[in-house]
Amino acid sequence: MRALALAGALALWGCATAQVAVPPTDVAALQRSLNGQARFLRTSMHLTPFFGDDTRKLLTPLDPSLVRLLNDTSGKPIDPGPVEATFPAGTQARIVRVEFPTGWVMAERVLYTPRTLVWVYVELSGRSKNAAPAVLVLRPGLNSRADFEAELERQLSRDDQAARLESFSDTVQEAVKTKRAVSDMSAEALEMAWGFPESKRIELVESARRETWSWGDGARTAVLVDGRLREFSGASGASSSSSP
Repeated sequence: MRALALAGALALWGCATAQVAVPPTDVAALQRSLNGQARFLRTSMHLTPFFGDDTRKLLTPLDPSLVRLLNDTSGKPIDPGPVEATFPAGTQARIVRVEFPTGWVMAERVLYTPRTLVWVYVELSGRSKNAAPAVLVLRPGLNSRADFEAELERQLSRDDQAARLESFSDTVQEAVKTKRAVSDMSAEALEMAWGFPESKRIELVESARRETWSWGDGARTAVLVDGRLREFSGASGASSSSSP
């Protein structure tokens, strides 16, 4: 039976290709330095089911309908499942371990999961130690140690976020905690609520700095003028008519 299981695992291994290419020497160094490290959520995040794996939970800065980590056979993105909890930016976190998608690791992962990507196991303040582990899945295309560290810092900050949050109005603090956008919130607050955009287009319009932000999910956009949110759309009923 073990031989059959190994043969099946090797077959699955052959069908999957890792979507990251951090050199092995850097992988080992990163795992040694990061495992057990204390961090803070840089953006507010949801906890959802983990696709086809009932033993884990997905930690994501996105609404489940906007998650783009795994596609079905027709190429349509798979929704991991409903939001089970939301953890606000600034929540204390500890990196339990970082798991890179080596051939053996991918073979051992459940088939219908984003097994070709880096998984970061995170212990969150307020969750039971006996709860199913929370896993933050990092984006594809991480090809160097610098890429990896920059992406991890975007999600899990080394710095306590309390002072940043306290500098916002009560309305904006609540919006960040619930992952909503509200008109006139600062660029920093919007990043804490919605996460970092994939692109920013910057223009000078009548002496005002106009930024158009777009996220990798292809659904959300935001327009900021002189660092303040003016228009937005595309997430959880978000509307440019919202106001603080």
